[in-house]
Amino acid sequence: MFHRVTRKQPNSKMCLVCGLTNAASLKASFFELESGELVSLFTPCDQHQSYPGRVHGGLITAMLDETIGRAVMVGSDEPVWGVTMELTTRFKKPVPLHVELKVVGRIVHQDERCFYGTGEILLPDGAVAATAEGKYRLLPWHRIADLDAEELGWRVVTEPGDPTEFELSHAPHTQAEAAGAFREILGK
Repeated sequence: MFHRVTRKQPNSKMCLVCGLTNAASLKASFFELESGELVSLFTPCDQHQSYPGRVHGGLITAMLDETIGRAVMVGSDEPVWGVTMELTTRFKKPVPLHVELKVVGRIVHQDERCFYGTGEILLPDGAVAATAEGKYRLLPWHRIADLDAEELGWRVVTEPGDPTEFELSHAPHTQAEAAGAFREILGK
C-alpha cells in the first residue's frame, strides 16, 4: 500500500542519527506520512560497521529509537519531544552496509505524560530486519536541555530526490493490530 508524504522533519548539525555536519552521523531523513507513521531513510557506511559488512546493533537500535521518538511529532504544529524511558529491540536479520534502508515508526498510545511506539527497519527487499517497542516521556524542549534551534541547525533540508510517497505493506495499520502492539509493550 502506498502512503503519501505530508511533510519532512528537520535535521540538525551534530546528532548521531540526523546530523548533517557530523562525520560519524547516519544522516537520516524523516518523512511524515498521511497514515500517521514516520519513515526514516538512511544509508549506513563503513564507519557504522560491526561485523564486516553489517551495521552495528547499537546503531540499529539508535535508528529505531529516533524514528519512534520522532513519530510523536507527526502532524503537530508545535514542537513535541520525547525522552526514551524503555526500549526493546529485536534483531531478526543482518542489516547490510551501503544500501538505503527504511525505518518506520508509529505511536500506538499516548497520554498526557507518556507515549508508546513501535517500529521496524526494512531491508531493500521489504523484509523486516529489526523491530522495537518503546516508552517515552513527553517533555518540552527546555526541560531536556538548554537548546537553541538555530545553533543546533534544526531545520528542514529539502533535497531534489526526496520521496513523495512510500510503499509499506509490513506495518500494523489497523486499530486492533496497534492495540495488540500496545498490550505487548505493557506486558499484558
